[in-house]
Amino acid sequence: MKLSPSISAEQRLEGQATTFWRHLILGFQHLLAMYSGDVLVPLLIGNYLHFNAAQMTYLVSIDIFMCGIATLLQLKRTALTGIALPVVLGCAVQAVAPLESIGGKLGIGYMYGAIICSGLFIFLIAGVFAKFKKLFPPVVTGSLITIIGFTLVPVGFQNLGGGDATAKSFGAPSNLLIGIVTIIIIVMINRFAKGFLKSIAILLGILLGSLFAGVLGMVSLSPVASAAWFHAPQFFYFATPQFNSSAIVTMMLVALTTMIESTGVYFALSDATDTKITSKDMARGYRAEGIAAMLGGLFNTFPYSTFSQNVGVLKMSGVKTKKPVYYAAFLLILLGLLPKAGALATIIPTPVLGGAMIVMFGMVGVQGIQILHKIDFTKGSNLLVASLSVGLGLGVTVYPQIFQQLPTEAQIILGNGVVVGSACAVILNLILNYQDFFKKEAK
Repeated sequence: MKLSPSISAEQRLEGQATTFWRHLILGFQHLLAMYSGDVLVPLLIGNYLHFNAAQMTYLVSIDIFMCGIATLLQLKRTALTGIALPVVLGCAVQAVAPLESIGGKLGIGYMYGAIICSGLFIFLIAGVFAKFKKLFPPVVTGSLITIIGFTLVPVGFQNLGGGDATAKSFGAPSNLLIGIVTIIIIVMINRFAKGFLKSIAILLGILLGSLFAGVLGMVSLSPVASAAWFHAPQFFYFATPQFNSSAIVTMMLVALTTMIESTGVYFALSDATDTKITSKDMARGYRAEGIAAMLGGLFNTFPYSTFSQNVGVLKMSGVKTKKPVYYAAFLLILLGLLPKAGALATIIPTPVLGGAMIVMFGMVGVQGIQILHKIDFTKGSNLLVASLSVGLGLGVTVYPQIFQQLPTEAQIILGNGVVVGSACAVILNLILNYQDFFKKEAK
């Protein structure tokens, strides 16, 4: 018996509406996962450069706006740009110290000039850099993804304790309680919920954890009250870009570190979504990040790169399509134009975000272990490649000051655990497994 066309159309509309709201909520979950890490960059640099309240408001708002634009550049595949995976872009955290140094010593105009040049550098070398894909067999990618996940866990713990490890309130019982309650909520939802509720366990954990923190009096609405209703993006809001060779070289080195990290995220997303990526795909991804960095310089914000924490969100939700990330990108653009609405996300207590981060980053690390589990470790070389690269990556993350006696340029590269660990994995694999490498090349 056939249903009448009117009933069929009505059911179809209801199904579309349900799908819309589900994707919107999943997109909001992606937004919250990356929001704190992204807002942290403008707050750190703005405070270092002594920006006033109006300048800080613009900097945070336009940064959020540009995150949405940068994400859209990656999601949409064109002839030149877009890796077309469910990837979210945000501020490159490793650029904080170099930008503070450039802005403090030379002036903010030179800071933005260096960002534009680094973006152009990424765009121009994308094709060549993408050909290095052959240097990333499973033993290398598994090690790299493991490093990315586990090197971020300390960031989650820092937030769990309150954010500022030097503060007297760091590690206060109330902070630990809120973070642990958030973790418990996420675990319980993931264990007992089904379907859509299970896929938004991170979002529900953040919202319910914030509600619990509010009951304890740790949530303030004052940022929302003081924020403006609307703020349009403007070219050269703070300064016209200026150019200095040392500043440009410094940001080009930072660009190389972000490209290496992005490579790991691309492979992590490729594995999570069962999608094979080619060198051309990776080149398009790098070019999108290069364009995003150039736009960041023009709009007086920052360079942008892939955010690892959103890989954890994707793994937790089990939703592998790009549509929720499209919604996240449009939400970021909207929040960037409406500072008062965007300020709502800033009231989430840091320990709540810390609890969620520990879950997400841990899942990314375990994803890398799952890849390594498929490797034949009876070959001693594979065991050495994985163990030494992961060990060096984690060691540098815990003690980056081990390179404090080296020149600043060297510190920028060697102080990044992901860069050190991935470089070690690639080099060791070439040295110890060179026969396998050349066999594949011969095919």
